Amino acid sequence: MFTEPSQQAIASHTGGWWPTVLLAMLLVVSMLAGWAFEHLGAPLPWMIGPLVVTAAIFIGFKPKVRVPKRLRPIGQVVVSTQIGLAFSPQAWDMLVDYFPVIVGTTLASGACIGAVSLLMAHITGQKLTQAFLSNVPTSPVEAEMMAIAAGIDPTPVVFSQTLRLSAVVVVLPITLYAIEGWPEGARTMVSLSALDPINIAFLITAGVSGSWIARSLRVPNPNFLGPMAVSAILSVMTISPVPYPPMLMALAQIVLGTWLGATFRRSFVTSALGLTFASLSFTLLLLLLCSLSGFAIATLSGLDWQTVVLSAAPGGVTEMALTAKFLGQNVVLITTFHLVRIFIFMPNIPWIVRLIASHENTNK
Repeated sequence: MFTEPSQQAIASHTGGWWPTVLLAMLLVVSMLAGWAFEHLGAPLPWMIGPLVVTAAIFIGFKPKVRVPKRLRPIGQVVVSTQIGLAFSPQAWDMLVDYFPVIVGTTLASGACIGAVSLLMAHITGQKLTQAFLSNVPTSPVEAEMMAIAAGIDPTPVVFSQTLRLSAVVVVLPITLYAIEGWPEGARTMVSLSALDPINIAFLITAGVSGSWIARSLRVPNPNFLGPMAVSAILSVMTISPVPYPPMLMALAQIVLGTWLGATFRRSFVTSALGLTFASLSFTLLLLLLCSLSGFAIATLSGLDWQTVVLSAAPGGVTEMALTAKFLGQNVVLITTFHLVRIFIFMPNIPWIVRLIASHENTNK
């Protein structure tokens, strides 16, 4: 369906629009997958459905369709703008009260990442630098750039990062569903109702402006933090726009899930089965350790254990915010846990990578 057409067919098309047609077809398939997963009552259906189906297509059929990297920022801007609207003066008071727990959870997650990276390097024989970049919570693109700077093959790192994001998005919500009980019947379907073009345009403008400002200031993860900061400021100033309609949030998740699924490559999965198995195994181990540490911290702090487990999870802030929202957890608190981790980890990851690489080069 998505394989490249014959040269004659390509020649008959004008304007080079065939890649766009293929991408549109892929997004339609992703949308149908989200619709099917929602009817099944699956958690986070509009992200997990597209992710699973797109990954299966790219691994099983090796399609020629290209999913542009700029798709992910589109989904991030929509999601983060919506999340920012949940912030309020009362929320800030709550965050101050739990700040020690937030920092403690961040440090516990860091300890889990360090332990899994050491074990991964020891068992697989790969460099500790590569193992660390494969497990530390950052975007696949940023991990790729740091791997290249450290003289490491970036392909295994990007693959492991993608596996980490995908595993957290799929495994954690399903596990929580299994513990709390799978809901009976399908969830409420998204619809075309309650569309307010002016409000939607205002929110999108605020989100894009926030992304541009954050990128200009070199803020980590600008496509999430920038839009979220702008919408949070609007909310605190009581200029809160109406949230996006469910349909638009579903479309944003379809974009994010499709982008994640399309990063899987058949050539790598089939040619490096050992590394694929190792990456998945250590990703699940990291998720387990972070979840156990979150449960322990919840027991000590008195917070809801699901809230802290989601906060300690080694996933992307966009994906975890969506998961928290879908599971009915405290989105503001969980997002803040992950934001604190970003601002603690992100400035320190490059020098830690350089330090590890320098130590390994010295001991050659």
